[in-house]
Amino acid sequence: MGWTADDIPDQSGRTIVITGANSGIGLEATRELARNGATVIMACRSTERGADAADGIREDIPGADLRVEACDLGDLASVRDFAARLEESIDVLVNNAGVMAIPRSETDDGFETQFGVNHLGHFALTGLLLENLGLETEPDSRVVTVSSGVHENGKIDFDDLQHEDGYDKWDAYAQSKLANVLFAYELERRLLTADANAASMAVHPGYANTQLQLRGPEQSGSRLRKAAMTVLNTVAAQSAAMGALPTLYAATAPEAEGGAYYGPGGLMNMRGTPERQASSDRSYDEDTARRLWRVSSELTGVTYDLPTPAADVPA
Repeated sequence: MGWTADDIPDQSGRTIVITGANSGIGLEATRELARNGATVIMACRSTERGADAADGIREDIPGADLRVEACDLGDLASVRDFAARLEESIDVLVNNAGVMAIPRSETDDGFETQFGVNHLGHFALTGLLLENLGLETEPDSRVVTVSSGVHENGKIDFDDLQHEDGYDKWDAYAQSKLANVLFAYELERRLLTADANAASMAVHPGYANTQLQLRGPEQSGSRLRKAAMTVLNTVAAQSAAMGALPTLYAATAPEAEGGAYYGPGGLMNMRGTPERQASSDRSYDEDTARRLWRVSSELTGVTYDLPTPAADVPA
């Protein structure tokens, strides 16, 4: 049957931050982590929607230890404010929030929205929370970054990262999701070089039935596309709960490994229980990863107190 939510170890005493925790994969991950005793900090763009989601979980799990905090990944000031408010130690950071295939727009900081929210916002957040993750003191800190199988179509266009010269919503999405995997692997190499008690890994949910697929049609005003996507989600997708399993595995399973990429092991890696998989060839390019890291630090103004990877650190 494979690994399921029933296999999650006891999470009592562990504190986990999840971005985008009010819906979809983030909501289902929050529910199962709370069910197993974790304190979950729900980092949400809308605290109102976050509070409604938390109330729904508490109806299912009385006594669930949840806290809703404002964190807009499209606004670096909001990311910094959230990190500054978070004084306690955390055991796991799940970089989950994202947008997919939307019409071109820009974040508050002037970044193309998909690249800004999906990658740059999480790059900044992770760097700002390094001290909270207790790299030297916590025995099993983890950073889990949620990507997508669409990353296999991605290419990092350093000449036009913000897609100002030409915009294709799917190309922009694929670039942002490739950036997620490159970031996860580069962070792992730097953690290894620092001999930190932490691991970084990437996951993807396969094709899961969430609201993510509907936002593009909604923002473009296409009722026909939204209706078609709703039908496709209902007929072809696995549940959001199943899509959350790779995230939950990476966040909790003792055997989950840093530098790995986990996703559903069923039909075309689109559904099923989680397994370790290979990501795209481009995702293992260390020169691209290092350049992306440098550019991301320049764009966000966030630097990491981690060394450049040693030459003998494995990809």
